[in-house]
Amino acid sequence: MRRLLMVGRTRYRLPLQEAERRRLAALDEVFDLRVIARAEGGSAREEGPLRLLASWGPLDGLDFYLRLPFVVAQELRRFRPDAVVVQGAHETALALLGRSLARASSPVVLDLHGDWRAPTRLYGSPLRRLLNPVADRVALWGLRQADAVRTVSAYTTSLVRALGREPSAEFPAYMDFAAFAERPPLPLPERPRALFVGVLERYKGVDVLAAAWRSAAERLPGATLHVVGRGSLADVVRRLADELPGRVEWDDGLTSPQVAQALDRATLLVLPSRSEGMGRVLVEAFCRGRPVVATRVGGIPDVVEDGAQGILVPPRDPDALAEALVRVLGDRALAEELGQGARAAAGRWIVSPQDFARRLEALVEAVCATARPA
Repeated sequence: MRRLLMVGRTRYRLPLQEAERRRLAALDEVFDLRVIARAEGGSAREEGPLRLLASWGPLDGLDFYLRLPFVVAQELRRFRPDAVVVQGAHETALALLGRSLARASSPVVLDLHGDWRAPTRLYGSPLRRLLNPVADRVALWGLRQADAVRTVSAYTTSLVRALGREPSAEFPAYMDFAAFAERPPLPLPERPRALFVGVLERYKGVDVLAAAWRSAAERLPGATLHVVGRGSLADVVRRLADELPGRVEWDDGLTSPQVAQALDRATLLVLPSRSEGMGRVLVEAFCRGRPVVATRVGGIPDVVEDGAQGILVPPRDPDALAEALVRVLGDRALAEELGQGARAAAGRWIVSPQDFARRLEALVEAVCATARPA
């Protein structure tokens, strides 16, 4: 059984949720597993395979990145893994630095879920853009120096190939859809209703959605928009709800079963992202038989076929988004047809934790077989 060290910025809250327990249990069946991640709202913890780093409020991200090479080096010396799988190009670069500090030879695999340029351009404060030159160089170095790259979709594969690298494997991440697939979809609601689920950040296009809904609401009497999420653009949603009382609802967070219920009450899911690796909420909508109005960016077209499971529009275009919303919300027959297509397509994206673990095991075996000798 191979020893595997997994590294990422994932936040874990203990006790673990059922989906996280299933994923780690499946991985633990095929690997001697160790995981470096972050603690949700708490101090550093070690539990089972988890090595959770403490969170430090506003400085959490900076602290994580500064400490990561040293934490990886420590685990390489102590755990001596056969391979290291790291989610994210920046994190991979820091893990490679940790490998140098430890003078270890374990192959490092970059696990790429999206565009490495997005975090400093479309996440959080606009001041992050000042980091673009340095962050881009760090990410590209990590991508080029990694011993192997695993991608999750045709889109992420295209990003890697554009730099002259060929991924060692392409397969979707394990995502738990039990709350969405355990029962048949309900009929569409009588009153048109759009649902957005995601963080309230620029990369999700929340500002574009607000502009589009102002236009669409005028043409769709009685239609409502339900926003689920929290983030730095919360004021955009707050102002929209104040301007359109009774036409906008907002929840800052829902559990997976509650999101499934929100989809059941919705006519469609709207995802106006500026950047998107894949978008698990798309598959959640598919499981509930709901069509999607989304932007033609990143991995979204890998999941949503325009005209088959939903309507795709250009990013950063509130007029086009409003037109698509009016078209689907105003035509129940079209919404039902697209919803049926969405439901039929859901199965191709549902991966069991055991299937995911076996695919990762095959990737690690292949990488170890070709790794440089110590």
